[in-house]
Amino acid sequence: MRRLLLLGLMMPLVACQDQANGGGAGARDQITAVGSSTVYPFTTMVAEQYVASDPQAKAPVIESTGTGAGMKLFCAGVGAAHPDIEDASRRMKASEYKDCAANNVRDILEIQVGIDGIAFAEAKNGPKMRLTPTDLYLALAAAPNGKPNQRRTWADVNPALPATPIQVYGPPATSGTRDALAELILTKGCEASNPAAKPLAKSDADAHKALCTRVREDGAYVDAGENDNLIVQKLQSNPDAIGVFGYSYLEANAEVVNGVPIDGVPPTYAAIAAGRYPGSRPLYLYVKKAHLNAIPGLRAFLKLYAGAWTPDGPLVRRGLIAAPDAVRAHAAQVIATETPLDPAALS
Repeated sequence: MRRLLLLGLMMPLVACQDQANGGGAGARDQITAVGSSTVYPFTTMVAEQYVASDPQAKAPVIESTGTGAGMKLFCAGVGAAHPDIEDASRRMKASEYKDCAANNVRDILEIQVGIDGIAFAEAKNGPKMRLTPTDLYLALAAAPNGKPNQRRTWADVNPALPATPIQVYGPPATSGTRDALAELILTKGCEASNPAAKPLAKSDADAHKALCTRVREDGAYVDAGENDNLIVQKLQSNPDAIGVFGYSYLEANAEVVNGVPIDGVPPTYAAIAAGRYPGSRPLYLYVKKAHLNAIPGLRAFLKLYAGAWTPDGPLVRRGLIAAPDAVRAHAAQVIATETPLDPAALS
């Protein structure tokens, strides 16, 4: 893991040098991936397997940039200067595909690698919070129900909650986890607390977004960057705080943090896999078909990924939640047939 991380810092220089020398996609002989911090540990594990299976292969470059920032890098073009793979903790947006197409990135494989949950967590010695999407919306929205957020403690949000300061460490705006937080939790809480919110989504999408998903910037929500392990550390030093990250980080740090139930459902493997947990979400890889022939080992890397995401596979032991059989079969078929996604399916 440490070795791959160090290579991830150094290898982009190689790609830049190849481009400067006039090379195309074939001028680079190592796989590159950018994107989600949630998918990062899974792609890193497959990269370790890839190197172990072929000692002559160059270690893939895996960078944790956040889904949104990764999409910008991925969609910027085809060739040695641009990533082969985008790790994503949400589905590609139609607007992102349009940006890709504008830069001649058109044939893109969409591969669902598994399922994740947006986990809310607290330290072992925390207040044992139990929250709802409405609680989280009223605590974190910049202007809940159209009024500037004046709530300072959780008791201001809900009298049944402790009178401790609202302090939530979470992902930045470029993160797919932040997008999923907005879509799966904040929007649900917004529409539950304000009957006018749901119709607003159809009549004025921008106003709906501002009302339901714009997060306050007065210190109650702290952008902790793309390093989810840093959030775990902050929870240990601030037991009254709540952290937001992917389920795999909760599982990996179960000895120091507890999952916070949402709507009475704790973030467990079984609850997320069954869709009972409100923060369940799919995880994806996006791959440039144009790079499959040009980048040595890229096809083999994807086949290793497909072999690792089974319910008894190493990625599940790392914290991934296996997708249903039909989803895994479809993803494996996409890899085998190299079938690009249909952009009409995106929103």
